[in-house]
Amino acid sequence: MNRITDDIVYIGVNDHDLDLFEGQYIVPNGMAYNSYVILDEKIAVMDTVDKHFGEEWLSGLEEALSGRLPDYLVVQHMEPDHSANISRFMDKYPAAVIVASAKAFTMMKNFYGQEYADRRIVAAEGTELPLGVHTLQFIAAPMVHWPEVLMTYDRADKVLFSADAFGKFGALDVEDPEGWACEARRYYFGIVGKYGAQAQAVLKKASALDIRVICPLHGPVLQEDLPYYLNLYNIWTTYGVETEGVAVFYTSVYGNTEKAVRLLEEKLREKGCPKVAVSDLARDDMAECVEDAFRYGKVVLATTTYNADIFPFMRTFIETLSEHGWRGRKVGLMENGSWAPTAAKVMKSMLEGCKDTAFAETQVRILSSLSEENIAQVDALADEMMK
Repeated sequence: MNRITDDIVYIGVNDHDLDLFEGQYIVPNGMAYNSYVILDEKIAVMDTVDKHFGEEWLSGLEEALSGRLPDYLVVQHMEPDHSANISRFMDKYPAAVIVASAKAFTMMKNFYGQEYADRRIVAAEGTELPLGVHTLQFIAAPMVHWPEVLMTYDRADKVLFSADAFGKFGALDVEDPEGWACEARRYYFGIVGKYGAQAQAVLKKASALDIRVICPLHGPVLQEDLPYYLNLYNIWTTYGVETEGVAVFYTSVYGNTEKAVRLLEEKLREKGCPKVAVSDLARDDMAECVEDAFRYGKVVLATTTYNADIFPFMRTFIETLSEHGWRGRKVGLMENGSWAPTAAKVMKSMLEGCKDTAFAETQVRILSSLSEENIAQVDALADEMMK
């Protein structure tokens, strides 16, 4: 058994068959669906797992119980990758009681046809559940990232069960050479990022607690260097700048826009830019591009005019940033067009709804291929982005 503390056991599972998480995020290292058991005078099980792993999960639960019966199933989040085995659990353990928010029970009825009116405790902010030595305190976390979410704090072992917060892509039996932050960042901005204000509100509640372990529903249990993880989450939830430098995102049809981008990259490096990240929106993973747009404080967008609009991958990228609440960045624009360039105007118009966005005065306007005038514009834009 994988023990988190003397009384808390991990019973999650690893998914290596999944290609797209939530139907859109590439997960080359698979995915973990986490579940935990708190063993006390009364036993609480924290969430279930994805439907494809019901037998494996129930087997792990049975091993952890060592012949005992669970008293409670705590449902913190109703997404099916965590709630799909509620019915199987309740059928197997008919004396158990479900603990969840009122909205979660409504969703339970919608998803699985049952809301367990005779076997439930409706929990809310401040509700406590005594188990014996352990007392669970529930923290309302609406829209992090669904409206029914509860987080749970175990006072005895000082463990925060954080639902989808502090989650990360990747199965737990696969070593991630890039460390926690890379896939945790991509996970956060793709899935939770729009709800920074709500996540920040929960972080403020958590700051009043003595937390020594964080147990998320995806990714590794966090026990060491918690200030590092909390600091990153504080940056992410406030849309702050994590990395100094410039992120450049482009699309290019015949290579001329890319040539301008590579010149900009060269100029920025020459001028001492601490980091330049360049992404081809047609070829690079869109979720990683979104991650970098949130990571850096300065961004350059370069694209062609296409059907009197902008190239489709750039349009999708900007729409994704906007719907995820992207804000507080300095943006440089580069456009290309053979007869009627309008890309910069379209991009600027699309970004006007993003709060606290500042645009560089220098704008690069290419007419088919890079000219001497464009080279000077690129140099000037690099200067401006370095200020």
